[in-house]
Amino acid sequence: MIEFEHVTHRFGDRIVLTDISCRLSQQRIGIIGANGSGKSTLARMINGLANPTEGRVLVDGLDPAQHGREVRRRVSFLFSDPDAQIIMPTVGEDIAFSLRRHKLTHDELAARTEAIVDTVGLSGYIEHPAHLLSSGQKQLLALATVLVTEPDILVADEPTTLLDLRHTREIAGLLATLSQQVIVVTHDLDLIMDFERVLVIDDGRIVADGDPSECVHFYRRSMGVR
Repeated sequence: MIEFEHVTHRFGDRIVLTDISCRLSQQRIGIIGANGSGKSTLARMINGLANPTEGRVLVDGLDPAQHGREVRRRVSFLFSDPDAQIIMPTVGEDIAFSLRRHKLTHDELAARTEAIVDTVGLSGYIEHPAHLLSSGQKQLLALATVLVTEPDILVADEPTTLLDLRHTREIAGLLATLSQQVIVVTHDLDLIMDFERVLVIDDGRIVADGDPSECVHFYRRSMGVR
């Protein structure tokens, strides 16, 4: 359970979020809104990448601002630009880096790495230089590095923004099969049409919340798009 309790966030003189209160319990939840609406800030609060100026966020009863390490064991964050998450020279090394604190044997590490590259469709790429992957393959690698730690919650901030249609469909297909709770911030409205719930953020407030088709229709009308 993710809870926002009267959350306000200020950045300098700007109010980014205003008095947000909601509970997020569904398995797949989309967050949509115009650029600068506050949706990414809302998502970043779930694992403590941003903290409220007022109010609080709770993840299974834990406040990320006070229990950041424990919350981040439960919540993984996927950025829109995979280069922000890829650290090591090869695919296998980058995945292994995510598991460095798990104290696995060499065989256990190899097995976990092979299993996750199979899951994301990067079989045969373990020794491949990470920086030579395509943009879509890099996003699949970034997703592998967060999923291999087996989080309870995945927060993805515009995960298909830099991708072509084929890789967009691959990411969408993977998100649909995950057992984790998945929170997706996106401008790709097709991506979240089969989710259980969608929030629409405008000017730092939740202005619609509920069925994806209804919320997407509301958002399109608010943007003057049919």
